[in-house]
Amino acid sequence: MNFNEELKKRTDEAQDIVLDYLPKAGKYDGELVEAMNYSVGAGGKRLRPLLMMSFNRLYGGDGVSIRPFMAAMEMLHTYSLVHDDLPAIDNDDYRRGEYTTHKRFGEAAAILAGDGLLHHAYETAFKAFELCSDKDAVIRALLIFGDKTGINGMLGGQAADVINTGKRIDDGLMYYIYEKKTGALIEGSMMIGAALAGASDDDLETIRRIGADIGMAFQIRDDILDVTGDESVIGKPKGSDERNNKKTYVSVNGLKKAQEDAEEYSSEARRLLEGLGVNDGERAFIGELFNYLCSRDK
Repeated sequence: MNFNEELKKRTDEAQDIVLDYLPKAGKYDGELVEAMNYSVGAGGKRLRPLLMMSFNRLYGGDGVSIRPFMAAMEMLHTYSLVHDDLPAIDNDDYRRGEYTTHKRFGEAAAILAGDGLLHHAYETAFKAFELCSDKDAVIRALLIFGDKTGINGMLGGQAADVINTGKRIDDGLMYYIYEKKTGALIEGSMMIGAALAGASDDDLETIRRIGADIGMAFQIRDDILDVTGDESVIGKPKGSDERNNKKTYVSVNGLKKAQEDAEEYSSEARRLLEGLGVNDGERAFIGELFNYLCSRDK
């Protein structure tokens, strides 16, 4: 099986796992659940659960105890997108080629749907205790999940991004925003997958560095696509960063250097990956995945 076939197979598997953990509507919460499930079910690359799955396999994990965390990370990621799209922040009408949640259900419902996904993410992650005999490993994973999603991680980066939109910011703040808003969930996904399979603290630190590099490469590629992408492919209007007065890697460094630096970050991640884990075939797949993320068109 070639890389593209394997990637599709794993993406479909991750999609099934995520959808399986979505909430079921009760008698009085149907509209809230519909909005929550719409947001997650709209699609996407399922990158974070895919990375979690791959790093779990890299260390010989059972692939079972990570399932609640795979779904939880995607719910957490989606909640951040729902709130990011709101009129008070980016005011976007489309995501993944579909109406954003607030355009489909209204602002109030979108706020509540985002809140619902945030809380349901933690409820879902706790279910790993039912599937894993190593309770200490689950606690370790939960600590990573909390750290990478809160004010020291994704939320902190998103807040810095929103607060400083339209302002003149230095390069250090731009890198901080990229590292936290985008990189933290990627780091956390890789680390959780490895932690649940028993990776050492030293290896987890190396994986954190890999995640930081891939997070930068991924965000730079997003910036490039915002300038050069085909709207019918990327699923949202291009040029949104410029309209929202956001400083980006491309606007600071130019398109050519941005492309070169994305490849450099990806190359460093592949270098750090060498020798990690116990599954050589999985390591090769992850390396190809890094290449794909650096050159994707959506």
